[in-house]
Formats: sequence, C-alpha cells, structure tokens
Amino acid sequence: MDTLQLIGSLLGGLGIFLVAIGMMTDGLKLAAGASLRKVLATWTKTPQRGIASGFCMTALVQSSSAVTVASLGFVNAGLITMHQALGIVYGANVGTTVTGWLVAAVGFKFNIQAIALPLIGIGALMKLLRPQSRLASAGLAMVGFGLFFIGIDILKGAFEHVVATFDLSQFTAEGLTGMLTFLLVGIVMTTLTQSSSASIALTITAAASGMIGLYAAGAMVIGANIGTTSTSILAAIGATSNAKRVAAAQVVFNALTALVAFALLPVLFYLITVITGFFNLTADPALSLALFHTLFNVLGVMLIFPLNNRLAGFLMKRFCSAEETAARPRFLDKTIAQTPALATNALLLETKLVADKILAQYEKSRQPLDALAIEQAIQTIQKLCQHISNFIVTVEQSALSEETTGLLAKLMRVEHYLITCSHCVEKLAHLQPQKQLAEHPELHAQLQEYQSQLGHFMKTSLTAESMSESTLTAALEQLQQLHDDVKDDLILAGTNATLPIDNMVVNINGLSDMWQLTQQWQKAMLLLYLIEHQLSPGLSSNSTT
Repeated sequence: MDTLQLIGSLLGGLGIFLVAIGMMTDGLKLAAGASLRKVLATWTKTPQRGIASGFCMTALVQSSSAVTVASLGFVNAGLITMHQALGIVYGANVGTTVTGWLVAAVGFKFNIQAIALPLIGIGALMKLLRPQSRLASAGLAMVGFGLFFIGIDILKGAFEHVVATFDLSQFTAEGLTGMLTFLLVGIVMTTLTQSSSASIALTITAAASGMIGLYAAGAMVIGANIGTTSTSILAAIGATSNAKRVAAAQVVFNALTALVAFALLPVLFYLITVITGFFNLTADPALSLALFHTLFNVLGVMLIFPLNNRLAGFLMKRFCSAEETAARPRFLDKTIAQTPALATNALLLETKLVADKILAQYEKSRQPLDALAIEQAIQTIQKLCQHISNFIVTVEQSALSEETTGLLAKLMRVEHYLITCSHCVEKLAHLQPQKQLAEHPELHAQLQEYQSQLGHFMKTSLTAESMSESTLTAALEQLQQLHDDVKDDLILAGTNATLPIDNMVVNINGLSDMWQLTQQWQKAMLLLYLIEHQLSPGLSSNSTT
C-alpha cells in the first residue's frame, strides 16, 4: 500500500508540476505587454546582466529551480531569447549558494511554499474579476507559479520518508570510490526532493554533527548541484526548442562545474582554510561547506563565461524542431558569402526554393484543410526569407562589383515580393472564399477557374524553361481579365440579392488577395528571369530539387 501511495503521489506531483509549467508559459505569453518585455530585455541585455539578475532572483526566492523554470517559461513565451536565458541560469547557480550561508549562519531556511496557496488564490481571483483582460493572463501565470511549488511539495513529500531513512554514517569516503558514492548520494537526494537547498541543509547538518567528514560532505554538495538539473529537465518536457536548449545548458554548466570542483576538491578546501585564516574566522564544517559551495559555483561561471558563445552555437544546432529545420537555408553558408559570384547563384537557388514552398501552400489553401497548419508553414517560409535577407547583407562587400551589387538588390526585391505573396496565401487559407459559393454553382465554378489558372501561372512561371518577359506579361493580362469578370459577376449577384452581401464581401476580399498574389508573383518571377539571364548559364541551370 505504501508503495502504491508513493507511486500515486509521484505521478500526481509530476502531473501538477507539468500542468503548472504550461499555465505559467501560457499566462506569461498572453500577459506580456511591451513593458514586461522591455523590463526582461533590460535585465538580460548582456550576459553579465543576466548573471546578476539570476543571482538576485534566486537569492530572493531561495530556489534556483524556481528561477530556472521561470526563465524556461520566459523563453517558451518568447519574452527572452535562449542566449539571454543562459546568463540567468549561471546566476541562479551562484544565487542558490545563499541558502548554504543562511543555514551556516543562523540555521534559517526560507520556506517559499508558504506563499503557494495565496498565489493560487490571488491569481484565480484576478482571472475571475477580469476574465478577458491581460490581468486574467497574469493571474493564470500566478496560479501556475503557485501550482509549481505545490507540485514540488508533493514530490518532496512522496520521498520524504525515503530520504529520512538515509543513514549517512553507513557510507564511507575512503578513496575515489567512497567520494563518488557520496557524490551519487547528493544527486539522488536532490533529485528525489527536487530541492538542492534541502539536500545542502541536510549535508551541512550531517557534517556539523560529525556524522560525515568534510570531503564527503563536499562531494554531496557537488552531487546536489548536479541533481538540481532534474527540475529544469522535467520543465523542458514538451517545451519549445529554445527552452530545451536552456535546460541542456544548465545540465552542461552544472556537470562542468561539478567535474572541476570534484577534481579540485583538496585545493578548494585548502583555499578555504587560507581564506578563513586570513579573516580570522573559525573554519567550522558549516561555514567551510557554504564557502566551498560558493567558490566552485563562481569558478564554474568564470570557466563557462568565455565559452558562452560557443556553447550557445553548439546548442542552437540541437533540439531542432521540424519548423526550425525547414526554416534553415539549404544553399547558403558563411563560406559562400565570401565569394560574391557563388553567393548570388546560391541566393537564386534558395529564392526559387522559397517560391516553390509558397506555391505548395497556395495549392493547399484551395483545399478544405486546417488553416492553422498553412499559417505555421507560412511562418516557416517567412523565417527562411529572413535568413536570405540577412545573408544578402553579409556577402563580402569589399569584393562586390557594380553588376553583383545590382543582382543582390534585385534578389532583395524578390524576397520582398515573395513575403507579400506568403501573406496573401495565409489570408486565403483563412478566408477560403470558395466555401461561401457552394450554393451558387456558376459563381463557384468561375472562382475555381480563376484559382486554377492562378496556380497554373505560378507553377509554369517558376518551372518552365521557356518563360520570358512577354509571356509573363501576357499571362498577367489574361488573369486580370478573369479576375475582373469574376468580380463583376459577384457584385451583380450581390446587387440582385441572389448572393448574400456578407458572402459577396468575403469573396471580393479573397479576389483582392488573389490579385495581389498574382501581381507580386509576376514581379518576382520577372526579376528572377532577369537575374538568371545575367548569371552564367552553367550556374543558373541548377535545379532546386
């Protein structure tokens, strides 16, 4: 029965924990106004500011887990970037050492769970009073924050009797094996209790009572530092790619810090002896362990800080979502940017690939599919366009000829046209005007014919090798005639009351989007035609598939 209760409490606590993370993320995302975004951006504008913010917040709430999870929520909500969150993670690790100092100095442990229920109550009241306002969203985030501590408390309670049975005196710290044993004990205790502060407090108490030696206690403190990463790992379940990267950064940082601290354990305790002797302090176990905890965390920040950009670059290539993978350029890289002749050809290929993706989404927009899926695909295409625009700017400026400069300017204009096309397709996916004409077969057939001709024009202008400026112009004139005919018939049907006015308006708006798509596409294809004929025939004949 005890085992079943333990499993039930574990699952319930974990469930509340994960639901709380989702509520915090959703609430922050909805409540985030310009002011909150500005404050967070200011706090984390530089890595140094991020470290200071993480330290102060953790020292205030006495929970590095809470601060790290909050930073994951900020990243999930898009309020701060992954790079900005890294500084908070580093600072939170240093901030958590304040707990050790409090325990060592006054035996005081701040119980932040005491504010969990008031947070939930106030947050729920805010949501009830103003259900459709930003205040309600802030209340949702507050409820999530309170539930986070409730979940942690349930997890701690589930394992309380397990941890209580730990007889630390049964372990010995003889040699490397003994030290690794105490390291593992620290990891397990922190993972079970979800609180490095609780583990460190227990360790300091055990060392002060003489139950374990100083080096063994030091190994347990290092283990607690590793075990605290379990909270962020749990919080990263189902999170965005950037939030997963932040959680991974904490694991890397804590693991590196632990490795260095474990290797330099005798050196660090010798340094502690020197420091306490210099200030004429009594080097009791509690003070020594608090100082040890601070020293190796500060040392960890000093070691990781110069590698911060490399770590961020490494993580950016990991945990990639399907959208991020699709938004990555296929033909562009930094080495090509140094050779303008190759860069222009690569840009041409990448641009044609974007056009092909837009064409595919236009075809999908004509079908009764989920508009949200098309919207997400369009957002991915727009991110790819942003990559292309940024790449154009990075092409080696000193080596540019007048002709190459002109080509790059044309390619930038093509990107602008294609982005407009993507917006048109996105609007068509939501409108789906043909649905409004199901009871008007003649108008429905006319609109479908125009949509079909537009799709044919987009496809042939992109893929046909014989396409020229004159054929593009002729195709545009034909589509304009079709557009005008459909629009005239729609207005006539609305005037005669054979078509409801709201249906007429929806379809005319859809026609307007299609005509803008037609014009912008024709301009893009005309420029691509001119660019291809300026480039070497051998290069421009490459396929995008």
